[in-house]
Amino acid sequence: MDFTSPLVKDFQLAVNDRFNVMIPIDQIIINETRKEFEGDFTIVLFPFVKLFGKPIEEIGQILGQKLVDDQHFVQGFNVVKGFLNITLSDSFWLDVMDELTENPVIEKSKLKKGKVLVEFASPNTNKPLHLGHIRNILLGWSMSKIYEANGYDVIKTQVINDRGIAICKSMYAWKSWGNGATPESLQVKGDHFVGDFYVLFEKKFQEEYKLWQQSNDAQKLFSQNGQFKDQEEFFKGYKNQYFNEKSKIGNDARKMLLDWEANDESTRQLWMKMNQWVYDGFDTTYHDLGVSFDTTYYESDTYLLGKKAVKTGLDSGVFFKEPDGSVWIDLTDAGMDKKIMLRSDGTSVYITQDIGTAQQRYEDFQVSKMIYTVGDEQDYHFKVLFEVLKRLQEPFADGLYHLSYGMVELPTGKMKSREGTVVDADDIISEVIQEAALLTAERGEISHLSETEKAEIIRKIGLAALKFFIIKVAPKKKMIFDPKDSVDLQGQTGPYIQNAYVRIQSLLRKAAEQNINLNQRNDQNLITFNAYERSLLKQVMQFSDIVRNAAETYDPSIIANFSYQLAKDFHRFYHEVRILNAENADVKVSRLKISKVVGDVLKAAFDLLGIEMPDRM
Repeated sequence: MDFTSPLVKDFQLAVNDRFNVMIPIDQIIINETRKEFEGDFTIVLFPFVKLFGKPIEEIGQILGQKLVDDQHFVQGFNVVKGFLNITLSDSFWLDVMDELTENPVIEKSKLKKGKVLVEFASPNTNKPLHLGHIRNILLGWSMSKIYEANGYDVIKTQVINDRGIAICKSMYAWKSWGNGATPESLQVKGDHFVGDFYVLFEKKFQEEYKLWQQSNDAQKLFSQNGQFKDQEEFFKGYKNQYFNEKSKIGNDARKMLLDWEANDESTRQLWMKMNQWVYDGFDTTYHDLGVSFDTTYYESDTYLLGKKAVKTGLDSGVFFKEPDGSVWIDLTDAGMDKKIMLRSDGTSVYITQDIGTAQQRYEDFQVSKMIYTVGDEQDYHFKVLFEVLKRLQEPFADGLYHLSYGMVELPTGKMKSREGTVVDADDIISEVIQEAALLTAERGEISHLSETEKAEIIRKIGLAALKFFIIKVAPKKKMIFDPKDSVDLQGQTGPYIQNAYVRIQSLLRKAAEQNINLNQRNDQNLITFNAYERSLLKQVMQFSDIVRNAAETYDPSIIANFSYQLAKDFHRFYHEVRILNAENADVKVSRLKISKVVGDVLKAAFDLLGIEMPDRM
């Protein structure tokens, strides 16, 4: 619903009438009037000064008066330097209110704009999902919803990294020290169960490495590296080399990886069993977060993809081969470096399989756009990947986007998987729900409900606290998540916005009890819209543009922060303006309609962020 187009068109006609110039519509800039000035919308006059050859204030006076004289919905105007501030009539706002009440809050495009594939989550099967994954998942899920609202067919996908040395570490640890335990026997969620063995492997390796450091072999090696005066510094830097060359359990884990690659039956069976434990755990967390996928790719399937693309690139001259047989691409002319595509032994690297996976996705879905939700530590990787695909002249190469995001930390600092200091996603979900339970207990407003009803409301509040707190931060920014701050009813939080929605539902329930018909048309002679009402209506008018902007900029925080401002203004309206006891029936209905529209928009906005609204809290 574009309510400002008539004003822009009328301004265009006024310019033509007074100055005999027809300005293109797209050159007319209109914004909401700043709060310190009188008016509803502002037209920027600066671009037209040279065109008209008059002082800018005089131009504003001429055009403003023309609009007032000719248009019944323009009530007044004022000129502040190069800005023409327009005040619109109550009849205009009445039409806006009725239009918003009678039509969907988001106008979905009737023309399908194509297919978009959004990749998010993409975890490893050696550990459970953690706080960093939550930010990834919430960004990817909300972008999926936002693109759907903008008229796209969306395919939600993930790539599960289910192979490699890290997975073999968990497998080796379980085989060596698990004593046949299972998630069921220990009553532990499958991904946590496997993750514990990954941590156990690191612990055993550290013990082995520390013991080796006391050996003659280690001391001799240290003495041969005279540039190191401190043993601790030397052995810290030597750890990976020790793992690859001297460690017994490191050697055993690497052998397990080789057995996997050779399709050893017992190794593959163990791999499938432990991965399934993890998949079951992932699915539980996804369900708790309210997300799902249309398709899943597995690295064990995709790691061989891309070799055909390398041959094609060699034949076309995009890639080149070194004397040792390795294959490379030279991207120095694009401000990057030389990048290996295949090792000298013919094995793939990550970017090779990413090329193949992208080609497979296009073959599977014929998408026009692929969005990769991956942390900012991979910025360079995706810059290279996209350039390579462009040089391979893939038909989808211009529709690739890396939704890069900053790391999320806790007030206590960074997290580390191998040391077991990562905060698991399940623990974070549990904690915010506990905080929500404390909040509702303090307020006591749902104490009369059944335990099942209370639990559902608490769940919605807790997840809103978690999701909003993370999504409100622009993706590219790093952030610190504090569970206690996230449920603050007075702050910029999900529960604060939910509270505005709940207040609206309470008003509507009371209106229904009084048999107030919100479908009736108001008598415009009895309605005057105050500043609070105009502010709410102006914000609601912008919602479709906000959703469109969020898609264009790949930034769900735009919707989150819009929701907060709308909720904040509604709370002010609720406290400052009489609603159910308004001065007359028409004003009461008008204010209830505005409240309902605000509630509908808040609910729609939160749905795009993957957040549910409670009716009570």
